[in-house]
Amino acid sequence: MTSDLRRWAFDTAREQLETLPRRWKHTQGVARRAEHASGVVDDPDLLVAAAWLHDVGYAPHLARTGFHPVDGAEFLAEQGAPERLIALVAHHSCACVEARHRGLKIRWADDHSAVRDALWWADMTTTPAGEITDVCDRIEEVLERYGPDHVVARSVTEASAELLAAGRRTEKLLADRLHV
Repeated sequence: MTSDLRRWAFDTAREQLETLPRRWKHTQGVARRAEHASGVVDDPDLLVAAAWLHDVGYAPHLARTGFHPVDGAEFLAEQGAPERLIALVAHHSCACVEARHRGLKIRWADDHSAVRDALWWADMTTTPAGEITDVCDRIEEVLERYGPDHVVARSVTEASAELLAAGRRTEKLLADRLHV
């Protein structure tokens, strides 16, 4: 099942996002970062699968609420994906803040795990073009792209301390692995 989950996630993400070239490049970059961090979490296959699927809700035909974490999670639920995978997609990169700003509820619980942190880190250390960056620069990029009054920028600003903390926790795990 482990490699099957990764393969299914890749195939599903490719099918849904390949027609969105910039989003697909970002997704590929996030998956590469997740692969890099997969050795420091309790479920590496789940982390990589979540990385492939984290932005699946951007596929235009899946948009129901207009908020990609929720739309992606709903799609995955319909596909019979594992609950923890659905929750990771629904909550990626502190989506609960933006959901609140949009008046939406996320019906899956955030598990506050190292897998969750590593997914957030992978997303927040990957540019829209799929290149490696750091969390601070990624936050700045989002703020510049959307402008200060946009719901995404307001949400990322509010979530920045949590995003940075998740990044620091993951980077500590990665550094500790190097010193073992």
